[in-house]
Amino acid sequence: MKNLAGEQATDELHGRCRFSAQFVAEENLEGKDILDVGCGFGWFEISALDRGAKSVHGVEPAEGDLETARGGMQREGVRFDTGTATSLPYDDATFDTVVAWEVLEHVPKNEELRLLTEAHRVLREGGKLYLSTPHAALRSMVLDPAWWFLGHRHYAMNALLRLAKEAGFNVETSVVRGGWREILMMLDLYVAKWLFRRRPFWHRYMCRQVDREFAGAGGFYYCFLKLMK
Repeated sequence: MKNLAGEQATDELHGRCRFSAQFVAEENLEGKDILDVGCGFGWFEISALDRGAKSVHGVEPAEGDLETARGGMQREGVRFDTGTATSLPYDDATFDTVVAWEVLEHVPKNEELRLLTEAHRVLREGGKLYLSTPHAALRSMVLDPAWWFLGHRHYAMNALLRLAKEAGFNVETSVVRGGWREILMMLDLYVAKWLFRRRPFWHRYMCRQVDREFAGAGGFYYCFLKLMK
């Protein structure tokens, strides 16, 4: 992941990241071996360790993608590896919990099932996969610049549930969260990061807004799933 704005991993989470961390049940973290597919700068590693995880492995496709995570993570129990979501560099039944936040839409098109089957492979029996991905609501797509210019994929929940079952998972929870405030925050992020190489302009204000939005029920922007092997 390119660190254009000089960001670092932090335990201060807001909006989607805060909801994602809270979405993972304590029983799937405490004393467990965790895999974070597409770990980015390592924010989930901090959250998982703070909540009692035994170990956390983060994986990204290239060494350069892990530079920020490795540089800012001086804690026991965490390890970063290179590998892809569709070909994980781990043995069968290695982890108790796998998370993949905003990863599904970035694997090659029509390889989504491969991501799920790889997560299923590295999970122990009874293990859980938590994932999030953009929802295929019209308003979430047309207001996503990456959808227009980069082919950023959004998914219908029914399609995700079918893929999960095809990969051998049982669906435990499926919800959609995030709305207009999340869209405004993402637009601020895109402009600040890609045009000005800096943090978002209204970061603190928008963090408060999206925290309120994700704390409520309903939404249309992100799909969140909890799946069991």
